[in-house]
Amino acid sequence: MLSSLFTGVSGLSANGTSLSVISDNIANMNTIGFKSSRVSFGDVLSQTLGGISGSSQIGRGVMVGSIDPIMTQGSFETTSNGLDLAIDGNGFFMVNDNGVIAYTRAGQFSLDSSGNIINPDGLILQGYRADASGTITGALGNLTIGAVQSSPQITANVAISVNLDATETVPAAAFTLDGNGDGIDNDPANFNKSTTVTVYDSQGGAHDVTAYFVKTADNAWDVHYVNVDPTDPTLLVDAGTQALTFGTDGSLTDDSSGTAISFDFGTAVTSPQDVTFNFGTGTGETPAGTGLDGTTQFASDFAVTKLSQDGYASGSLKNVVIDASGIMTGIFTNGQSRAIGQVALAKFVAPEGLVKLGRNLYGESHDSGQPIIGAASTGGMGRVLSNSLELSNVDLAAEFVNMITSQRSFQANSRVITTSDELLQELVNLKR
Repeated sequence: MLSSLFTGVSGLSANGTSLSVISDNIANMNTIGFKSSRVSFGDVLSQTLGGISGSSQIGRGVMVGSIDPIMTQGSFETTSNGLDLAIDGNGFFMVNDNGVIAYTRAGQFSLDSSGNIINPDGLILQGYRADASGTITGALGNLTIGAVQSSPQITANVAISVNLDATETVPAAAFTLDGNGDGIDNDPANFNKSTTVTVYDSQGGAHDVTAYFVKTADNAWDVHYVNVDPTDPTLLVDAGTQALTFGTDGSLTDDSSGTAISFDFGTAVTSPQDVTFNFGTGTGETPAGTGLDGTTQFASDFAVTKLSQDGYASGSLKNVVIDASGIMTGIFTNGQSRAIGQVALAKFVAPEGLVKLGRNLYGESHDSGQPIIGAASTGGMGRVLSNSLELSNVDLAAEFVNMITSQRSFQANSRVITTSDELLQELVNLKR
């Protein structure tokens, strides 16, 4: 009879623990990346009673066998923050907790004052770094993007496509930079048409170069390249001349692009700076082209149809885009983009064996095994979803059902204790 009291107490304790787990699940139903838990019960070692036909066993109650996390994936929520990340798969984000690596499914990340990608507790997201050319290296460490810049690139090639009016006449006088006769080269004269392109020096400085087109004969033109004198901004410099020849059908025959134009942009940068101006593939070049894929000479108005060059200024980071492989591509103010890092993920053979550390963090344990670290979308790690967060996997309806069953079980065990108490009371009253 006394054993029934202790059996009832074990039921109260076990179901009380179950209610604690259920309440924790419900309390965290809005916690990003939270994984719910469930209680497993086991019977207590029974006592054996001798009998004619052998032994009979009476259970001595219930105990909590284990409290196991349910590592199923939660649903996803779309956000407006590009650093909000979710994992569609079995991987975990890695964060640096004062030199100790912790693991989490909660992807609420942002930037700190040093440019580190951190979670709400200030722990730095781990990943593979990228070099200055955008190549992802094998170095695993803190993902820092605040100091990333795009270096300038010197202009080496310019592509120009224009139509030169075949009806233009040859200027009576030669091309000159002193158009007003004052002896100062600041007023070009004696040309047919012009257009301007911006080129960049070795430090990313922008320089306007004006191409002056001068008809020299039927189907023949010269292009004069003029820029500001680096020693005196009030003066102009004719950096060089390039000859263009055309066929009788208006197609480009040769643009003399084999000879680069040398510019002097000052002693502080690479000088001279050789720039090749390509007007198209001429019919007389090697290999020969159609002569119609770039510059032409037709009897129609002058028109610029293409103007591009391969240089650019330096740029600072403007935006970050993260793809499914976790590669972080930086978008810079100079219009360039390159990889600046890659989010690393960890996978465990037995993730249920991870130790909960609080703050949505998990720690490695003997039961979980060692982490397998790699890039997203490889080795079953799962893919990274930007502008997304993984919600809690708590099933509120199921938790309410479990709460009802645990509550009723608790009440039933308390009734067992009450009944046993009444029997003991009757036993005490026998003496009267």
